[in-house]
Amino acid sequence: MEEEEERMQNLRSKATELLLRKEFKDSIKTYTEYISLCHNQISNTHKNLDSNNLSKLKKSLCLALCNRAEAHLNLQEFPQALKDCNEASEIENTHFKTLLCKGKILLSLNQYGLALDCFKQASLDPNEFENSETLNGYLEKCKKLEFLSRTGAFDISDWVLNKFQGKSPELAEYIGPIEIKKSEISGRGLFVTKNVDCGSLILVTKAVAIERAIVPESIFQDSKEQAQLDMWKSFIEKIVKSAKKCNRTRDLIFKLSAGENEDDFEVPDIDLFRPEAEDCKFYDKNIDMKKLLNILDVNSLVEELVSSKVDGKNSDVHGIGLWLLASLINHSCDPNVRRSHVGDHMLIHASRDIKAGEELTLAYFDVFSPYRSREEKAKNWGFICKCKRCKLENGVGSKQEMMEFEMFVGKGVDMGGVVYRLEEGMRRWMVRGKGKGYLRASFWKVYSEVYESERLIRKWGSKIPIMESVVDSVVDAVGSDERIVKVLMRGLKRKGNGGNGILEMEKAMKLGRGLYGKVMKKQTLRTILFQLGN
Repeated sequence: MEEEEERMQNLRSKATELLLRKEFKDSIKTYTEYISLCHNQISNTHKNLDSNNLSKLKKSLCLALCNRAEAHLNLQEFPQALKDCNEASEIENTHFKTLLCKGKILLSLNQYGLALDCFKQASLDPNEFENSETLNGYLEKCKKLEFLSRTGAFDISDWVLNKFQGKSPELAEYIGPIEIKKSEISGRGLFVTKNVDCGSLILVTKAVAIERAIVPESIFQDSKEQAQLDMWKSFIEKIVKSAKKCNRTRDLIFKLSAGENEDDFEVPDIDLFRPEAEDCKFYDKNIDMKKLLNILDVNSLVEELVSSKVDGKNSDVHGIGLWLLASLINHSCDPNVRRSHVGDHMLIHASRDIKAGEELTLAYFDVFSPYRSREEKAKNWGFICKCKRCKLENGVGSKQEMMEFEMFVGKGVDMGGVVYRLEEGMRRWMVRGKGKGYLRASFWKVYSEVYESERLIRKWGSKIPIMESVVDSVVDAVGSDERIVKVLMRGLKRKGNGGNGILEMEKAMKLGRGLYGKVMKKQTLRTILFQLGN
C-alpha cells in the first residue's frame, strides 16, 4: 500500500514537472499512468478506503485530469482535452481550474457561448481572487467574440490605418444568411436566404490549415517552383495532422468535392459547419490519402488571387490554405462576392447587391479580361465557365472582330479609337443592359487607359460614354474592383473636387464597400479611397 502510494506521488510530481517544462507529450503519458492507478484504487473495493481518503483521491484525480487536459490543449488535441475536462467535472463540477481549462478549449473551438458559460461559472469561485485578472481577460475576449459571431459587426479600422502593423485583429467565426443547395453551376453552392446589400459581410471562417513562405519575385523560376512545392508538402502535412486530431475536421474535409461525380454529392446541412455542431454527428474514419489530395487540389486557395484584398502581408509572402465552407463557393465571371484575408481568417462580403435566393459566386481568376483569355484560365482550373457573361461574349460579334479588339490591347494604338469602335460594335450587336457592362469589363484595360489620359479624353470625350456611366455599368455587371475605384477617384480628383462632392463621394463609398466590405469605419474607408486616387 505504501509502495503504491509512493509510486503515485512520484508519478504525479513527475507529470506536473513535465507540464511546467512544456514537455506536453511526456506529461500526458505520465498523467495517463497516474490516472489509471487512481481509477484502479477507486474501483478496487478491497482497499476499503475511508470516505476522507476517497475524497482526497478523487480530488487528486480531478486535478490530474485537468492538467492532462491542459497538456492536450497545448498540443491542440481539443477532443481529448475536452473529454478530460468533462470527466473532471463529473468529480467536481465547480472546480475552478477545470472550468478555466474547459473554457479555453471551447474558445479554441470557436464555441464562444459555451466558453463564456464556463468562464462565468469559474468567476463565482470566491477563493480564486489571485486568478481574477486572467479570468476577466478571458471573459472580455469571449464576450467580444460571441458578439461578433452573432452579429458579424467586425471593425478592422485601427489595423488598416496602422498600415497592418502588429498583430492582426481577433476575429470570430461568422455565418450570415446563407444555406447550401444544389448548384446549376457545379455540384453544390452557397445561396443567400435574404437580400444582401453591397459590402455586407456574409461569412468569416478560419482556415483548417495554412502555409506561408517568402517567395521573392526576383528568384529564378526553378527556385520559385521548388519553394511552392515545399509549401504544398508542408501544407498537406498540416491538413493531415488536423484531420487526425479531430473527427469533425476530418468529416467536413471529406464532404468537399474531389473534382468528380459532383451530382452525386449529398447536400450537407449548413449547421454542420457551425462551431457549436454536436460532435456526435461526426464519425471516426480512416484518411483516404488519394481522395484527400484530390480534395485539396480542388478546394485549396492561395491568398494572392485577384478576388482577395486587405491582408496586410508583404508582397513576397505567399500563402495557401483550406477554408471549409468557403470551398463551396463556385466561380463565375460575373461574381457577386469578394474575399479578404486577415490573419488565418477569410472574410466573404457582397461586392454588389445580391437578391434572396441568388447563389454566391467568386472570381477564381482575373475576370477583367476578354472571353478567350478567361476561357483558357477556366480550362487550367479544370472547368468550363457557363455564366451569363461567358455565354453572351461567346455569341456576340464575330470572332474576327473580337480577336482584333484583343490584339489592340497594349499595342500602343489609340485606345480612344478602340473604345469608340467597341461602343459602336455594341450598338450594332444590340448589346444592352448588363451586356455592356460585361464587355466593358473584358476590355477595362482599354477604357481605364482612356479615362486616365487627359489627351485622349479631350480627343474622344464627346464620342464615347462618360467615365461615370461606364463605371456604373461595369460594377453592376461584375461587382467592385480596385482598378475601377482607382479610375473613379483619379477622375474625380482631376475634376478638382477631390471626390468631396456628396453624390460623387456616395458613389465612391459604395464602390469602396464592394471592394473592402463593411469592416471598417466610414472615415477609414474614405482615407483608403483618397490614397487610391493618388
